[in-house]
Amino acid sequence: MTTSTFYRLRAPATDGASSTAVSVRVDPERPDPYPVYLAVGGGRRRMSLTPDEAWALWRCLSEAVAALGTPPDYIRTDIRPARR
Repeated sequence: MTTSTFYRLRAPATDGASSTAVSVRVDPERPDPYPVYLAVGGGRRRMSLTPDEAWALWRCLSEAVAALGTPPDYIRTDIRPARR
């Protein structure tokens, strides 16, 4: 049985009428070295990451996005892990 955990948040699209799903799956029991899976939207923006790559991405994104200004209200929420 897998122990995958999912973290999800929807980001408003630039048109203001739709939104984009962002989700991360973490599965520490995967047999390959990529326990983190990032998906943005319904298209081809997908990426499998090693733990070290995920940490590096998190660090770079946190600095880069902070340079854009004050965080928007929609991210000021608790993200609760889900099993599916």
